[in-house]
Amino acid sequence: MGRFRLGKLFGVRIDVDWSLFIIIWLVTVSLASGTFPTWHPDWSIGLRWGVALAAALLFFGSVLLHELSHALVGRAFGMNIRNITLFIFGGVASIEREPETPRAEFLMAIVGPLVSIGLGILFLFIGAWLAGGPTDDPAAVMRDLGPGATLLFWLGPVNLLLGVFNLLPGFPLDGGRVLRALLWRVSGDLERATLWASRAGQLLGLLLVFSGIAMAFGVHLPILGSGLITGIWLAFIGWFLASAAAASYRQLIVSNLLEGIPVRRLMRPDVEVVSPMLPLIRFVDEYLMRSDQRAFPVVESGQLVGLVCLEDVRKVPRTAWQDAHVSEVMTPTAALAVVTPEEEINEAMRALGRRDVEQLPVVTDGRLVGVLRRRDIFRWLELQAPRI
Repeated sequence: MGRFRLGKLFGVRIDVDWSLFIIIWLVTVSLASGTFPTWHPDWSIGLRWGVALAAALLFFGSVLLHELSHALVGRAFGMNIRNITLFIFGGVASIEREPETPRAEFLMAIVGPLVSIGLGILFLFIGAWLAGGPTDDPAAVMRDLGPGATLLFWLGPVNLLLGVFNLLPGFPLDGGRVLRALLWRVSGDLERATLWASRAGQLLGLLLVFSGIAMAFGVHLPILGSGLITGIWLAFIGWFLASAAAASYRQLIVSNLLEGIPVRRLMRPDVEVVSPMLPLIRFVDEYLMRSDQRAFPVVESGQLVGLVCLEDVRKVPRTAWQDAHVSEVMTPTAALAVVTPEEEINEAMRALGRRDVEQLPVVTDGRLVGVLRRRDIFRWLELQAPRI
């Protein structure tokens, strides 16, 4: 929900969150109404807006390359990278598990900022070449730049800033991951290293929040400057960073708590099942309306043949419920993610995340032995709250 698939690059799925369009619009408006009129007062309105939109899109293309570098290095270390999501704060590569060594963590983290800094230098070099080299009157040169060179002179510093910002030692920024890799290498304890790096991220986030508030009230800060909109945006970024740092540490703790626990311990064995030939009207009246169970395994001759839930029923008009059967709307087994009783809960959690579902059938040799539900896992974790 809230995102769509853009395509694939090097086998990595690229998703775009709808929030991305908010920041693209803000960047475009800022450039078209502020930066470019100052640089090029003789440009037409159409040219300003066209170049501004191109600049915003190319910037997020640069962010995509930044995240793609993380994904490719992670893949080189045998890690499964599900997808890259571009959103209002930039981009994030979805990695199913933590790196296994400090070296893998360090290389995965450092490559992103290096790519951004490299792009920034490249853009500035090409832009300077197009501008004809050094001059005694930079303002005159800026006015005479064409659209292409103008794009490069804006993209260069922005990518440099992106690379340097990501090197700040606050988890989960890339610099925070570099810090965690170094602490992990020294201490030999990933959990302790994550705790320290997470606290650094929370501290950095709070610093950005207070700096943003000060800027919003007119305080002029070195490098950052001042201003209401800039201050609010910086405070928003700081809040997001502090929240993400705390959440990242909790995620690791949860993963450690679930490590080594088999699916059979948390699965629900006494699950209701239905027949594939059950009429939909009976399925609704006798199962959906009389149970808190959200999805029902479909079993025939002892074998799991599918899964049916309320969303499947909604695909059929109410007037057709009397004549339709469960087999016509269910999701067949071939399209389901299933687990075995011996698999670890951590693996099952990753399967739940990949499919974005609330439950997984548990099978042995094709026979249903239970259902693992996300809410049962969370309920078990609540019992471990003193350890989180």
